[in-house]
Amino acid sequence: MRHGRKNRKFGRKANVRRGFIRSLAIALLTHERIKTTEARAKELRPYIEKMITKAKAGDIAARRLLSARLGNQENLANKLVNEIAPRYVDREGGYTRITKLPQRSGDASPMAIIEFV
Repeated sequence: MRHGRKNRKFGRKANVRRGFIRSLAIALLTHERIKTTEARAKELRPYIEKMITKAKAGDIAARRLLSARLGNQENLANKLVNEIAPRYVDREGGYTRITKLPQRSGDASPMAIIEFV
């Protein structure tokens, strides 16, 4: 039974799934808006929002943790702390928006755009 298990598996093993979510997060931080499936966007949202909340602290420990979560990409961690997090100083949460799109024509997957508010 799946009681209390809220994460999606995406047909991948745990370590591959972790890297997959990380790559989606890197793409979102790089482009600030990505088009993906609805399930992927919904799974990415809490991952990104927790990172932004951590980045609002801005101290060295937060930078190191963010860098580790982003595959040791210090430039993205710095972008998160210096550019993205200051936009949301007055906001307590809800830093991203998911906009639903029509289904993908190839396999009818529900699509969505996830972007920063």
